Amino acid sequence: METWLLARARAGDLDAFARLIALHDRALRALAYRLLEDPHRMDDALQEAYLKAFRSLHHFEGRSGFRSWLHRIVYNACIDLLRRRRGGGHDIALEEAAEIPDPMPDPGEVAAHRLDLAAALASLPPEMRAAVLLVDAEGMDYRTTADVLGIPIGTVRSRLNRARVLLRRALSEDERGRSGT
Repeated sequence: METWLLARARAGDLDAFARLIALHDRALRALAYRLLEDPHRMDDALQEAYLKAFRSLHHFEGRSGFRSWLHRIVYNACIDLLRRRRGGGHDIALEEAAEIPDPMPDPGEVAAHRLDLAAALASLPPEMRAAVLLVDAEGMDYRTTADVLGIPIGTVRSRLNRARVLLRRALSEDERGRSGT
């Protein structure tokens, strides 16, 4: 279905392009929201990215998957927006935070962990945060993530390693602070 929609969209069919975007919109919204931490900025970045994607469809060569290509456009739009608007961070809503798996968790602890994870993710530089979100939240492999971010695979590994160290440190400090030790 995606191949057919892509062919139609490349021929100028706006409805096909809208259906194609709808297939990937949820994941792209999650990436943009977690990078920008603001629903209005997310909408701005997505509008810009989707317009750019439509205008650039004739340049899409298919060397990477369409999903990767779209993620890269959205990532670049978010980074551009962050560069233009060097503002302070915003909190991520509890409902938007990544879930932490735990069999039969205490609801209070789950809420605290979500807030801790959201804060720890928000504290990462956008480039590291993007790598974590694409690999750990979206399940992309390192090659696809490297294509999306426009960096070598080794840089993806390096960013993930540094980000995970920072996340572990931030989460363990939050845990120690809650337990009173």
